[in-house]
Formats: sequence, C-alpha cells, structure tokens
Amino acid sequence: MDQDKGRISFHGAAGTVTGSRTLVEGSGTQVLVDAGLFQGLKELRLRNWDLSSFDVRGLEAIILTHAHIDHSGFLPRLVREGFRGPVYATEATAELADILLRDSAHLQEEEAEYANQKGYSRHKPALPLYALADVEATMRRFEVVEFHRWHSIGRSARFRFAMAGHIVGSGTVEIEIGPAREPRRILFSGDLGRYDAPLVTDPEPPPPCDVLVIESTYGDRRHPRESMEVELQGLVQEVVKTEGILLVPCFAVGRAQQLIYVLRQLMAKGLAPEVAIHVDSPMAVKATTIYRRYAEEPGLEKVGMKPCGSPPIYGRGVHMHCSREESIRLNSLDGPRIILAGSGMLTGGRVLHHLRRLAQDARNIVALAGFQAAGTRGRRLRDGEKVVRVHGRDIPVLARIVELSGFSAHADCDELLRWVEHLPAPSRTFVTHGEQQAAAALAERLTRERNHHCTIPRHLESFEL
Repeated sequence: MDQDKGRISFHGAAGTVTGSRTLVEGSGTQVLVDAGLFQGLKELRLRNWDLSSFDVRGLEAIILTHAHIDHSGFLPRLVREGFRGPVYATEATAELADILLRDSAHLQEEEAEYANQKGYSRHKPALPLYALADVEATMRRFEVVEFHRWHSIGRSARFRFAMAGHIVGSGTVEIEIGPAREPRRILFSGDLGRYDAPLVTDPEPPPPCDVLVIESTYGDRRHPRESMEVELQGLVQEVVKTEGILLVPCFAVGRAQQLIYVLRQLMAKGLAPEVAIHVDSPMAVKATTIYRRYAEEPGLEKVGMKPCGSPPIYGRGVHMHCSREESIRLNSLDGPRIILAGSGMLTGGRVLHHLRRLAQDARNIVALAGFQAAGTRGRRLRDGEKVVRVHGRDIPVLARIVELSGFSAHADCDELLRWVEHLPAPSRTFVTHGEQQAAAALAERLTRERNHHCTIPRHLESFEL
C-alpha cells in the first residue's frame, strides 16, 4: 500500500444497517471510526465473533460518532482482544456509552448463562462476547473531545466533530490523514438526525472533503410529512376510545426522551386527553438524566427529574419504572394508558412481556417508533405477520400495528440530500449503513442530483484513498 495515499476499509455496516466499523489508514496511522455490534439476522450476528478482519493491536485510536450499540457495542471486545489506544468521543456520548455498554454486557452474560442452562449453544460452555469487566476497562480508554476542535492522532492524523443531530452527543467526523503538505480529508456522516426534531439540533452543514462516507438507513424512503404530534395525537385518542393500551417499543436513548416530551406537550396543550404514561426501562431513566444535562433544545432542561419510585416526572401522569417488580405490576393495569419499553426492534427486554399480553387484544395498538432491521420481531410485525413468537410461544397478533415514521432519529432520503446540498462533490462518496435497496436508491440520487461519484462497498471491501 502507498502509505501517503492511504486506504479505507469497511468492516461493518456495508450492505446492512448495523455493525458500523470503518478502518482508515495512512502514513503509518490506523484509525477505526465506530466499533458497533451487528444486529438482526443470525448470519450478521455471527460476524460479532469474527476477530480476524483487522489487527486490533495495530489501531492507534477509535473515534466514536455516537453511543448507540450498533456503533459502540463492539468496543469491549476490542479491548479484551488487546486494543490499548484512546476511544475519542464527545462528553454526552461517553456518558451514554457507559450506560449502554454495561447493559449490553449484562445481556451477553445473561444470554450465555441461559444457553448453558438450556443446552442450546454449539459451544460448551457458552460464553459472552464480553463481560462487565471488559466494559470497565473500555470506559477507562475514553477521552472526551469537544465539538468543532481539532484533535491530533499520532503524527499524521487529526479529526474534529460537528453536530449530527441524531441523539445528544452524536457527531459527524472530519478526518485529515496523511502528509501535512497534502492530507486527505475524509468526512463521516455517522448517523444523521432529522431537521426540526425535538431535543436535538439540526445536523450541521458538512465541510468540503475529498471522500464522503454517508449513511443510507432511509435512503429509499421519505418520512411522512405529518408531524410527530399529529401521529401521536390520533393514537392517544384511539386508545382512550377503546380503553386500550398503546405500547411503544422504543430505544432507551433518544427515542424514549422524545416520545415523553411530545406526549406531555400534547396533553399540556389540550391536544390529547390526559393518559398515564409508563416508561418501563431502567436504561431510559438513566439516559433521561443525561439528556437533561445535554439537551440541545430549550425546554427539556426545565423538566424535573426524580429518582425511581418517586412521584410522576415530566409533569402529571408520567411514571418511570426501574425494578422488575414495578414492571410486573404493569401487567395488571387496564387501559387507557401508554407504555414505553425497550427494545426498539422487539429483540429482547421488558417490552416482550408487554407484547405477549397486549398483542392478543384488538383494543390495543403497538406503535413501532424507528428503524426495524431485517430478522427482528419489529420488522416482521411491520411487514404484517399475524403471529409472533415470544418466549417460546406463538402469540396471535390482534392488536393494530402502526409505524411512527415521524419519530425516526434518522434523516430520510430528502433530508440526506438536503445535508449535502451545498457540499462540493467529493472525489468519491461511499454509501453505507443501509440495506442494499436503500443504499442503491441514495447512491442513484446523489449521482443524479449532486454529481457524486458513488460506491456501495461490500463487507470487508477496501479502497485506496
């Protein structure tokens, strides 16, 4: 390899949405942008155990665009395998990653223990991908970096964050790598947020670059133009009329906070009837305290936050449930009411207990509030399956299934094009973090409307810069 020219290699999120890991090399420096877990289909999840795709010990640093597990969840495994460099992140990202990685380790250990009890693992004994001790070691490697300030990596690279508007702390990453006389400038979109979304800023305009790496989660879709408020207003009115329950499987970081905020705004303004809101997620409670400190929109910081077991927060009728006992008690409550519980794609967690009960009643609504990866229960429900398997049982789906597209934290195809509207066409654009159809659709529009030279990389494919 010509060290001055450098190289970019895609070790994840190529042809799929999860497992973001991109290796940038130049002038003897190796930097990994994001270290995420693969999620969804089993063939993708098995990639989490493939540790041979790059030299972990050769990495000089890891740059983390944001805290979501599909971008951060592989970090503890890399540390276990010998990574000893810094993990650069914004302050809010570091705090959120601490919560998310601890939860991920707990789930890994729990799943391995269950597999050993039931004897269904091919490995004897089944082992977690990583443990809590690995998370502790990982968090000691974090170094906080401010937005907009250049930070050096070794002698031949530097980078800076700009706001991506996806969740608090999320950033786009601009990297300069190579000889000082003529560095290559690579821009990573990370996960781009939506414009005019509550609790986060709009994505900041991108600077000129030689190479662009852009996400395409919704590269082939437009979110409905109706507002988040209108979407929720109708659903709340419906469950009040039927005396049903609105169940929203939601991501504990970002989605839960936006849902609570918008629901309370609707009720406070008299645009929706007052209905009890239950947040059944210890992680969402912890994340909400962080959101209060780093809220990027006036309003959230004015909201009171009290510990678990205290009176309602966020105003009247909002309750946080931390303990398992509190969660179980929710199963005895009738409607109308609203339950927000993790996980967002119905892959595990407390939401499955609620789904098992509520899916069988036509008075209820299950609202999917975000991207549903292939192979997940959320995707199958979105696609209209009338039976869902939960905890080893086939559950008939009589509840109405709806998609809250307005609550996606990802920019749609038009918003992605809006972000690059004033960006001079780079010499090359890599379209990643999307299923094949979505990536192809965005690449076609970028080529036709913005004159980009687009490539959709395959898994493990590598390119000279």
